[in-house]
Amino acid sequence: MDLTGLFSKRCVLVTGKGGVGRSTVTAALALAAARRGRRVLVSEVGDEGQGHSPLARHFGRERLPEVRPAPLAPGVEAVELLARVGQELFLATVLHAATLAHAAMSSEALRRMVNAGPSFREMGVYFQLLTLLRARRPEGDPLHELILVDMPATGHTLSLTGLPELLLRLVPRGPIAEALREGQGYMNDPAQAAAWTVTLPETLPVSECLELLDGLRRTAMPAGGVFVNRIPRDPFTAAEREGLAALIARHRLLGAEGFHRLEGCACELRRLQAGTALPVIGLPELEGGPSLATDLSLALEGADPVEELLAVPRPARGAAPAAGSLLA
Repeated sequence: MDLTGLFSKRCVLVTGKGGVGRSTVTAALALAAARRGRRVLVSEVGDEGQGHSPLARHFGRERLPEVRPAPLAPGVEAVELLARVGQELFLATVLHAATLAHAAMSSEALRRMVNAGPSFREMGVYFQLLTLLRARRPEGDPLHELILVDMPATGHTLSLTGLPELLLRLVPRGPIAEALREGQGYMNDPAQAAAWTVTLPETLPVSECLELLDGLRRTAMPAGGVFVNRIPRDPFTAAEREGLAALIARHRLLGAEGFHRLEGCACELRRLQAGTALPVIGLPELEGGPSLATDLSLALEGADPVEELLAVPRPARGAAPAAGSLLA
């Protein structure tokens, strides 16, 4: 896969249904971008008092740094996106007094009131992300060339991407409107931002992926494409598959479920391919462990579009199977 287009963005949202490997893909993209010399920031939308972070664990930590970015790996910094932090940053901008803003947001009663308001939590996250996009080095270059955001579940993603249009109807003028329009300048520009959806080659994740892509279109968030994670390897030739299919139809055999899983994966890949004109990239099923993100970052460099996976010829008996090849 040519990752140049993805890595040329200022901001990439990594989204998808829970359990599809969204955090692993985010970490892998960060490591791959850093190897290419990009200054990368990884982040996730967090909650106050949340436990461990799946994204942080790929870098040997329990949580991402709060408030200010800090190094995680060579070329990779990280920070957690928290509504409280963004709300305080916004107040500091409006009041022109960071100390006063901090004192105000230190009030638990005020925080509860703010977060109870419609879209105020998303507004805090949005403004913190905007602050990170604004950050510059002394020479004027962006502090982070690529910001990768491990987004929460589908509904929260669409709440964030749809926030500017919603609030601008209610608040068309003033500092909130100015911040929202500035954010739109980044997030709705396909040259600067994109959302990449992660899914699995299974029925429910693919259905939710297609619904999410429709939702992104409605909120004017540019969609970059789809990563199909954990595609199993197909070790069979066409002749072997035909013979096994006939045998399994007559007998109950150990391994039949795995055999049928390959057919199911191929069916879902075709459904996904038919449902979107965006790039659909297959990622191999890898063993877990502390090196999973690193292994996946290397696999990303050689990942194939799904149309190529579905057209890969079956290897001859005794030959190594093509990575990720599936029933054509």
